[in-house]
Amino acid sequence: MAPAPSLAELTRVFGRIGLLSFGGPAAQIALMQEELVEARPWLTQPQFLNALSFCMLLPGPEAMQLATYAGWRLRGTAGGLIAGGLFVLPGACVILALAFAYALLGTVPLVQAVFLGVQAAVVVIVLKALLGLARRTLTAPDRWALAGLSFAAIFVFGLPFPLIIALAAGYGALRIRVTPLEPPDPAARPPRPAWGRIALWLSAWLAPIALLWAMGASFLTQIALFFAKLAVVTFGGAYAVLAYMTQEVVAERGWLDPAQMIDALGLAETTPGPLILVTQFVGFLAGFLQGGPGLALAAALVTLWVTFVPCFLWIFTFAPYVDWIATRPRLTGALQGITAAVVGVILNLALWFALHVLFAELYQVPLPGLALILPELGSINGRAVALTLVAAYLSLRLRLSLPWVLGYCAVLAGGLALV
Repeated sequence: MAPAPSLAELTRVFGRIGLLSFGGPAAQIALMQEELVEARPWLTQPQFLNALSFCMLLPGPEAMQLATYAGWRLRGTAGGLIAGGLFVLPGACVILALAFAYALLGTVPLVQAVFLGVQAAVVVIVLKALLGLARRTLTAPDRWALAGLSFAAIFVFGLPFPLIIALAAGYGALRIRVTPLEPPDPAARPPRPAWGRIALWLSAWLAPIALLWAMGASFLTQIALFFAKLAVVTFGGAYAVLAYMTQEVVAERGWLDPAQMIDALGLAETTPGPLILVTQFVGFLAGFLQGGPGLALAAALVTLWVTFVPCFLWIFTFAPYVDWIATRPRLTGALQGITAAVVGVILNLALWFALHVLFAELYQVPLPGLALILPELGSINGRAVALTLVAAYLSLRLRLSLPWVLGYCAVLAGGLALV
């Protein structure tokens, strides 16, 4: 076993990972595989894979939690804080700058035209993520059925995302056939809970919410409560939770309109760090529309805190259980059920984005019990269709990276607006 790195060396390596972590969870996990397993013998391949499986069982961004776990395994709590913090902070700074620019310039006609290109690219980006996840996940008939039922539940009937995920997890856990076990090995028993550590991180996460409520800051309290709840139900990756966040932020609460929500995702795709940093952009813009730059900055910081502090809570609480969790078939089955359902949820998100980008007018089907939204076919936006086809060619045919696709589409949309 190689000696543990110094805190300075760990900071240097995870700083590099944080600055280069573009391209979503798959690319970020591959980067950590290269840096932590192949380039230096800090983690063995089995340790890395067990940690990855563990992080996929947790709510929240799995790549950020994998970085936090690696730092914890190498240098304890200090290492986990350094690794997790450096994975998030570069992207958070970029998102904050982009959010300020968007809030100030988003109504300029040329900027609006440029963002039509970004929105068209986002439709294709989400579709590509959906196809990749479906290929990896839908490997049995019942998983196809789960994906289809999940799509119908959210798109046709408007059922809440947490309920869909809970039902899918229950089905996945119950369908696993558990063979009779041999007498338990005492060495395989789970460690005792560290109640003091749990209380510390739970307090750190929730205390600011209580303080905002006590101060009478009603809007910031709403922001904090919503994104804290989001942090608990973000199973299945960022695209899955985007469907829930979009449903709540746009349809239920009216903090943003559909175009702003799509722009938020497009900007988050261009930055390093976890895609779930889109929550910071959403919090900032909601605050800006409610009360200007000061409230926007406060909302962004509150959102960042309640979204990512739980990641440290989960890792520092459950990291000692990694080897034990890997032997629990029911948990594995629950994860399989969740990931199958997430395919249907992301299909809903892709279709929702496409409808709002490609059509100017939508209507809800006037039948009781349905939340089905369909487009007015005569309101189709020809320019948006053309930009979406260009984005599909660049991404699916030429296989360009996401920042290049977004950049080309934005420039093309701006050029068309000037013609």
